[in-house]
Parts: sequence; C-alpha cells; structure tokens
Amino acid sequence: MREFAVWAPKPAVVRLDVEGTIHAMTRGDDGWWRATVEAAPDARYGYLLDDDPQVLPDPRSPRQPEGVHARSQLWEPAATARTDEHWDGRSVEGGVIYELHIGTFTPEGTFDSAVEKLDYLVDLGIDFVELMPVNAFSGTHGWGYDGVLWYAVHEPYGGPDGLARFVDSCHDRGLGVLIDAVFNHLGPSGNYLPRYGPYLSRGSNPWGESINIAGPDSDEVRRYIIDCALRWMRDFRADGLRLDAVHALVDTTAIHILEELARETEALAQQLGRPLSLIAESDLNDPRLITPRDKGGYGLTAQWNDDIHHAIHAAVSGERQGYYADFGSLATLAKTLRRGFFHAGTYSSFRRRRHGRPLDTAEIPATRLLAYTCTHDQVGNRALGDRPSQNLTFGQLAIKAALVLGSPYTAMLFMGEEWASTRPFQFFSSHPEPELARATAEGRKKEFADHGWDADEIPDPQDPQTFYRSTLNWDEADTGEHARLLGVYRDLIALRRSEPDLADPWLDHLSIDYDEQHRWIVVHRGRLAIACNLGTEAVAVPVHGEVVLAWDEPTVTAGHTVLPGHSFTVLRAADN
Repeated sequence: MREFAVWAPKPAVVRLDVEGTIHAMTRGDDGWWRATVEAAPDARYGYLLDDDPQVLPDPRSPRQPEGVHARSQLWEPAATARTDEHWDGRSVEGGVIYELHIGTFTPEGTFDSAVEKLDYLVDLGIDFVELMPVNAFSGTHGWGYDGVLWYAVHEPYGGPDGLARFVDSCHDRGLGVLIDAVFNHLGPSGNYLPRYGPYLSRGSNPWGESINIAGPDSDEVRRYIIDCALRWMRDFRADGLRLDAVHALVDTTAIHILEELARETEALAQQLGRPLSLIAESDLNDPRLITPRDKGGYGLTAQWNDDIHHAIHAAVSGERQGYYADFGSLATLAKTLRRGFFHAGTYSSFRRRRHGRPLDTAEIPATRLLAYTCTHDQVGNRALGDRPSQNLTFGQLAIKAALVLGSPYTAMLFMGEEWASTRPFQFFSSHPEPELARATAEGRKKEFADHGWDADEIPDPQDPQTFYRSTLNWDEADTGEHARLLGVYRDLIALRRSEPDLADPWLDHLSIDYDEQHRWIVVHRGRLAIACNLGTEAVAVPVHGEVVLAWDEPTVTAGHTVLPGHSFTVLRAADN
C-alpha cells in the first residue's frame, strides 16, 4: 500500500488515477488530499480535479516519462546503486566551477554522454560541475528555465536515474555537482499548478508570472519551493544549488525565503555530514545575501558577480553598449577587482539610478563572489548568441582567463570557453504548441529589433538548427591555438591550486597598478603579479621577477617587463 498526497485547496473534489483506476481522496483541513492504495513502485498516476476528465501530473512529480502534460510516475532513489559513499563533499568557496548545458555539452545531449567527458574536466582542474536547469520542461530541448514540474528531471536528458548516475560519476572522480534551480517563475507550457492552488501571485517578472511566496495561502507554496531545493541535495546528492534570479523573488515577509532556505540547507548538511552550498544569481549587488545570518544577512554561500564580468569584458573587448556603458576603463576594472562591486551605492547610467551597496571586504571574503569571463546569460542573451571567442583574439581571451583565475574570487567557466569554442550558444526552445512557438520566435526578434538589430538576423529559437548550432564541437579543443589556450587554462587552474598567495581570499590584501594610456594592468597577489597588456602594441610594465606562466614570451629586465600586445604574464618576485 502507498499513500498519495497532493495539496489542492482550490478544487472541491480531487480523485486519484493510478494506471487508469480511479480512487477517491479525502481532504484535510490543511487543503491536502490523501488516499492509500495499492501501487507498483513505478506506477503511472495523476489527479482529476472536479469534473475535468484530464488527468493532471502531480505537482511534486518525481518523474515524467512522457512529458509534462502526461501522467507522473513513481520513482525512488536507488540507494543500492550508489558508488559515491566515500564522497565527503566540499564548499564551493575558492573552487573552480564549470557551467554546462546537458543538451549541448555533447552531441548526444544526455547525462550518460556527459559522463564520458568528466575525466577531461578533472584533467582541466575543475572542482564543481554546475548544470543548467534539468527540471522537467515542455518540449525536447531548451535552456531549462521554463520548467513547470520542478521535482522531476527532464526525461530526454536521461530522467532521474540518469541524473543519479551522473552525480555518482562526478563524485567518483572528486567533482562536486551544483544544479541550477529556478523558483522565480514557471514556464508557459504545462503549468497546471494554478489549477491546484494559489501558486502564483498577481505580479510578474520578465520571464512570466511571479510565484506566491508572501501573499495569502503562501506557506505551502514556500514549503513547495524549499522541499524541492532540499530534494536535489538529498535524493540526488547534489552538493548545492545555483538559485536563478533571486531578485525576482518578491518576499515581504519578516524572514526572507532565501534566509529560510539557507537555514534548512545548513540543517540538511549537518544531517548528511557534508557541506552544501547555495549560490545566488542576483542583480542587486546586495552583500546581505552572503552576509552570515548572525550579522543580519541571509547566510547564502556565494553569489554571481556580473560587475566583475562587465569590467573585464568591457576593458578587454571595448564594447560599451547597454549595461557596459559604465565599464571599460582600467580604473573601473581595478576598482571592481579590489572592491567586489563596481556599483555600490553609485549611479548606474543603464538603470538611471543609484545601484548596489558596498561590500565589507574586511568581513566577507572574495570567495563568496563568483567571477567569470562568460556565462550562459552573457553569451546566450546576446542577439546572435556569439561567444567572446568569435570576436576577440586568443591573446585577449587569455587575458580574461588570467584576470579571473588569478583573482581571489571563486572562479567559473562556461563550457567550451577554455578552448575558445567557435560555436555560438543561442537561445533555443521546442514548444510543441504552434501558437506559443510563434510567439516565442516573434518576441525574440522584436526584443532585439527594439535595440537596433535587423530582425531577420535573429535566430529563430524554435528552429532545430538553432539548437544544433549551439552544440559544442569537441574536435576544436585539440587543434592549433584552441589547444594552446586550453593548455593555458589548465596551467592557470593548476597555479591557482599550488600557489598559497592565490588562495588568499581577502581583498584588502590585493593591490593593483595600471596605466590607462598604455593599457596595462598588474594585479598583485603576495609575491605573485599578474601583468596584462590589453593593448595591441608591446608595452613596458614596471614589475619584474621569475616568469611563472605567460601568453607570448615577455622580456624581463631588472626594472620592468616588456609584454607583447594582447598578452599576460605571471611573475614571482625574488626572495629578499
């Protein structure tokens, strides 16, 4: 016998369908409906609401073998299949994270095919694999941010068993696993939650209707979110979550849902006996997210930092459009690297208002901020989905890598950047509903046409070729300059691990020199100096020492080092 339970305060009658047999359910005062019936461990089931004949999937469905519009299927993690009992875990702080999209990481686009590339990631020096959302969404391929059944694993990737095998395989190799979780909105196709109860608020955000986390009857909705988050870490043994766009979680209660989630995640970590990490994606530049709770913060482990990305990218590439307008100078780059945020209560021309709050660099280590040269957003949300490698020289890409991996911040790579993949990462979807498919394509074209792009140049998200174009070409990694850049990434990560000065997490210990006119910048980390020439011509930089690593050979004299154009050099000062 098995108990089925569903929170459904909205309908007057809820019935349970198990393999086509209908069972009555009993409603409790809390809005939960329950029934105890015979069911096989892999039974297909769903719910009938009022007199509607459509069998709806379980809001907490563990598996959707036929997609998000069909019946759910029972699934339990197979403890006997585990191979990672030895895994003790680790915090993400100070590590190197590798963000990837399962569907385009390999031509096969599955968890099992991704496992075949894990030894490559170990050789590269990666500490954590971060999966873009793997929750169930409508269609066969997409970015995953339009999930509608948050508890289920996208079946075309391999379903829950495939994810469990992937996590096991990562842990067997000493790799941690982070999962991107989206709790700020639901996708437009297959969202049946409003039929069950008040899951949505009256507000909205740029991606859809907002979630009811602070309105009437929101306690169970909050529980739905927190239980889902804990499930990824408990049932699938993930080592943490990346929380998508937390600035869109509108919470007016006294205890913010992020604080509540952080507290329960810490309790689960103690129960499991291994660290668990929560990483926020936030547009707020608000250090409260990563400030400990006993000091008035939410107590999250870390957060993405777009200011560092913008400062590095704008300085190296020269781009100034949109949100890059306030960035680009070496002074801005130096300030951002030294202080964590560029906008910290300062005026943002892009937002046309003050933005951000200062980071207390004496209290919060730099390892609680993530630095990166690109992400799925910073590539895929460009009009053509073009990577920096499609517009910059290999030397410029090497400079960006040196600034990120030589920094005190927790570092993150986006799949393929380490060999300068020439494949774009474009926005793609596969909505099965013709009207929704058309609206998605037209909306994408209009969005960029409003910013001056020719609408005919914008890739159609629904065109399967947009998806296929975004799949990595692994043959590039072993050829020419691609292989050379890959070697430099590998060496930078190894240096980050082996040099004690690069493990210092405190920004107050970091110093920076730069010359705006001659386009050089030097980041000092103890005895190490990361010197970068962002210009095209060779330049003399007033730093010298033993060359530890370089892109293009520098000339070192007693008083300075001559760096070729678009190059970097890591130098170690001589002992006194």
